[in-house]
Amino acid sequence: MPDFVAAVDQGTTSTRFMIFDHGGNEIARHQLEHEQILPKPGWVEHNPTEIWERTRAVIGSTLDKTSLTASDIAALGITNQRETTVVWNRKTGRPYCNAIVWQDTRTDRIAAALEREGKGDVIRRKAGLPPATYFSGGKLQWILENVEGVRADAEKGDALFGTTDTWLLWNLTGGVDGGLHVTDPTNASRTMLMDLETLKWDEELLSFFDVPVSMLPRIRPSSGFFGTTTELGGEVAVTGDLGDQQAATVGQVCFRPGEAKNTYGTGNFLLLNTGHELVRSKHGLLTTLCYQFGDDKPVYALEGSIAVTGSAVQWLRDQLGIISGAAQSETLAAQVSDNGGIYFVPAFSGLFAPYWRSDARGAIVGLTRATTNAHVARATLEAICYQSRDVVEAMQNDSGVTLDVLRVDGGVTANQLCMQMQADVLGVPVSKPVVAETTALGAAYAAGLAVGFWKSTDELEQNWNEDRRWQPEWTDEQRAKGYAGWQKAVGRTLDWVDVN
Repeated sequence: MPDFVAAVDQGTTSTRFMIFDHGGNEIARHQLEHEQILPKPGWVEHNPTEIWERTRAVIGSTLDKTSLTASDIAALGITNQRETTVVWNRKTGRPYCNAIVWQDTRTDRIAAALEREGKGDVIRRKAGLPPATYFSGGKLQWILENVEGVRADAEKGDALFGTTDTWLLWNLTGGVDGGLHVTDPTNASRTMLMDLETLKWDEELLSFFDVPVSMLPRIRPSSGFFGTTTELGGEVAVTGDLGDQQAATVGQVCFRPGEAKNTYGTGNFLLLNTGHELVRSKHGLLTTLCYQFGDDKPVYALEGSIAVTGSAVQWLRDQLGIISGAAQSETLAAQVSDNGGIYFVPAFSGLFAPYWRSDARGAIVGLTRATTNAHVARATLEAICYQSRDVVEAMQNDSGVTLDVLRVDGGVTANQLCMQMQADVLGVPVSKPVVAETTALGAAYAAGLAVGFWKSTDELEQNWNEDRRWQPEWTDEQRAKGYAGWQKAVGRTLDWVDVN
């Protein structure tokens, strides 16, 4: 058996390739950003061809740095930004248009119409999701209705749909020369097109969006054989595929019901393992697939998806220009001891869980003449934490589980001040593992399990080690007062855009 497992982590802002050893330790990585295309307010796009080129580049650079070859890699896993929608021609391999990113809100009227026509409850029952701009089904409908030639080619069987995992898998396994058109249940569960109980595409749901079934990939277990690739210079089996947040849950070894993790990336995504039980949310959360390993029964989760957290820090850098890099947000925010009475609700593309309000837009409230850049930076970090508390409250109401500790991962966890704020806002300890890039690690775990590189999830649990723990320091009074102010600020963002 070779000594290493590799993973492609195709995210919202960048693509990375990582190699891990049997202990789950990172051996090497390379990462490249791709362009964020913003053609209109509320529209967010990526170039799928650029993403594929970046994927090839990071694989090649990582192998060059390590002098490893395909024979050293036992298996390859893939994890990806979910919901982002790609449609391409199976004969030419060319996308018909840019990918429509999960943050994109152009489908708000499609989502509103589904509710108006009484289809929302069917989607919630079968797919576990509310009709929202977030998910792939509406994006695919928009492409079929608005991009010339797609509908006709779809009817002929030439137009293929996929989230970015499917696009990469197709290219990795041959592309126009026999590439496999496949996905896994975690990604399929984010489309509004798959039945959560059967793990199959559902005819009734497809009819709501007028999507031909011939466009859709085959659904295979998250840990299992997806094909082989020669992109590493020799044949390597591709045996893992998980949406990024489910991959992070696996990377955090949250294999028991009641265990939860929060990933801090472009957005925040908090998942609670509910085991084999499919828990229907009554408090604005998503019911989703957590993972399916081989022939085992699927494991489900409750998820709170938050659209804008780390990208709010990017906004401070790119749009406001008050910081030069993400790390500076901590330095700037630390110049003041509190938020000076201001709150920043970064509802740039509406509010996701637990509100699901596409009519909301961002707001900074409570401004006075005394407000400084430092207060804005601090309010931005607090917004990350308060949005996470919104989700934790909903999760506890749905599941009856009270968190003892929150496991965290992702880029923002490097911000010590933000993690301390998170512990203060929640009132529970926050724990970060030694390997913070748990998304790629989870994909590697799924791939390794499929080929026997790891024998069981028990073996994976032994790999998990804590790097840092933050204990709450606020009083209950401070916590209650701060959260009341946040909820008041959220109320100011609603009913800003007409989506009827």
